Amino acid sequence: MLAKRMSNFSGSPTSALIARVAELRAEGKNIISLNVGEPDFGTPDYIKVAGIKAIVDNFTKYTAGTGIIDLRKAISAKLKADNGVEYETNEICVTVGAKQAIFNAVMAIAGEGDEVILPIPCWVSYTEIIKLAGATPVFVKVKNDEGFALDLEAIEAAITPKTRGIIICTPNNPTGAVYTEESLRKLAELAVKHDFYVISDEIYEKLIYDGEKHFSLASISQEVKEHTVTINGCSKAYAMTGWRLGYLAATKEFVSGIGKIQSQTTSAASAISQKAAVAALTGPQHDLAVMVAEFDKRRKYVMERLNAIKGVSCSMPKGAFYILPDISFYLGSTSDGCIKINDAKDFAKFVLEKEQVALVPGEAFNIEGRIRISYSNSMENLCEAINRLEHAFSLLRA
Repeated sequence: MLAKRMSNFSGSPTSALIARVAELRAEGKNIISLNVGEPDFGTPDYIKVAGIKAIVDNFTKYTAGTGIIDLRKAISAKLKADNGVEYETNEICVTVGAKQAIFNAVMAIAGEGDEVILPIPCWVSYTEIIKLAGATPVFVKVKNDEGFALDLEAIEAAITPKTRGIIICTPNNPTGAVYTEESLRKLAELAVKHDFYVISDEIYEKLIYDGEKHFSLASISQEVKEHTVTINGCSKAYAMTGWRLGYLAATKEFVSGIGKIQSQTTSAASAISQKAAVAALTGPQHDLAVMVAEFDKRRKYVMERLNAIKGVSCSMPKGAFYILPDISFYLGSTSDGCIKINDAKDFAKFVLEKEQVALVPGEAFNIEGRIRISYSNSMENLCEAINRLEHAFSLLRA
């Protein structure tokens, strides 16, 4: 018999969808994936060389649980240069991907009877990580009609004596929103006033368009920094998702606690990946600039095509590589008089089976009537995928 906690949380729907797509491809189906949350670019060569060199040099043993000192120094320098916030090496913990950093942070601040606020829509794993910790996620809607901006009044209204923290993601998955400095300063004021943590997931910080600026909440003041856990990693900016290399930065005391959690779970991240990450953070950033420029072209193309489809609408995302179009116009419609589209989950299933395009339904992110499209795919595939989507919508009748 499984432990009671196993019935209190769910597995990742996006991971399940990736597995299903793999099964369909194994059956010979030509699936175009617009569901995957990772860059389609290869890891830059100079980073791969650093990983290979680590293997050749036999740098393949256990490392310090919170990460090798060279990497923590590189992270410290990056946070100061890019984000305007200073962290000592003992205030940084290297993790097995940014997801583990988030898991560690939630486990450190919340437990039975506690609450953690989640602006929704939000990334699929936040909700279940909070539940796994034994705490309760408190959902607060963002301002959908204002580019998915934070609703500070709604957040303040959701704060109770049980509130231990809030998780934000900027640039955001799944909306692509980049939260303004003004809104983050107001959120920081609430965190200090009510004494809770802000877990700030900044994994998409390098993927920003239209002159928008990323702002790190921890840079505001020492007091705000003490109420902030900054999460980041190499997965998105350097196309290193499979290397599983993330990190968090917080106070010395907080990181000490995180170190205890990590020492009893994964221990250190891969030694090879850590050496590659040093190269990523300290090496040339040309590949990143090329990738962002290409994402920008794709973003504009997909937006133009989507907004030309009758009944489909979406606001221009300013960051990451996602678009979250509203398809509620088509809910309640049918295809061939027998397949009824009751919600976004039905639509995503219909498109996968009928047109062989993989999307993520909005329900995975706690929002209805929308689908998440990742434009992290070739322009050729994006063009064909939108053609197929157009055909799928044309088959639906009220």
